[in-house]
Amino acid sequence: MAGHSKWANIKRRKQAQDAKKGKLFGKLVKEIQVAAKLGGGDPETNLRLRSAIDKAKDNDMPKDNIERAIKKGTGELEGVDYVEQTYEGYGPGGVAIWIKTLTDNTNRTVSEIRHLLESYGGNLGSDGSVTWMFERQGKIIIDSSKSPEDEAFLIASDAGAEDFSNEGDYYEVTTAPKEVHSVKDNIEDSAIPVKEANIDMVPQNIVKIDDPEVAEKILELMDELEEHDDTQDISANFDIEDEVLAQLSDND
Repeated sequence: MAGHSKWANIKRRKQAQDAKKGKLFGKLVKEIQVAAKLGGGDPETNLRLRSAIDKAKDNDMPKDNIERAIKKGTGELEGVDYVEQTYEGYGPGGVAIWIKTLTDNTNRTVSEIRHLLESYGGNLGSDGSVTWMFERQGKIIIDSSKSPEDEAFLIASDAGAEDFSNEGDYYEVTTAPKEVHSVKDNIEDSAIPVKEANIDMVPQNIVKIDDPEVAEKILELMDELEEHDDTQDISANFDIEDEVLAQLSDND
């Protein structure tokens, strides 16, 4: 399937770990606040806000935290004025990286992102330098233990999905960005619980990584970027060979 890479799997595991640590809450609050600021506080008419709220609920964020973030975004409560900024660049092995941030200090953020990329042998590119390699797609994740594959596939197809894949411990359903919530609702109406639903930047060409040293540097860089307080979403177009991943795991 075009655009599939193991970074998607790695990122989902990392997000689960972040949720356990509570680190994800701060980033979700930022996203809810900015979404409400840009599109209003009604999730029925503001799809970006709905996505942020759904993700917050999926990660057990308290209702009061969600409502407070919305009110800060709409101006009902005083809050920090965050600015959305995207960055594009390259990492080890020529891997293309797309980074979305929310920050209250763009000068600080761009300096720190540039430093991280350069520390691992990469560089910050100009606007448009890597965006063309990615496509916005709706992604719906279903726990594969909740439904047989053939049943989930048929329900997702009937719901309007564009693609479906079995990734082992979860099924990944691909939709048009504007259809992600309607497809999600239709799947849930069929009694299959949805684990998460997002709009992702999906790579359309993949860089295969078979060098363990390069693979290790890429994963370390992605971890550093994910840990940065201002980053909200990161996409990259690498695919590390299974044998290399196994070798790196053995070395840990």
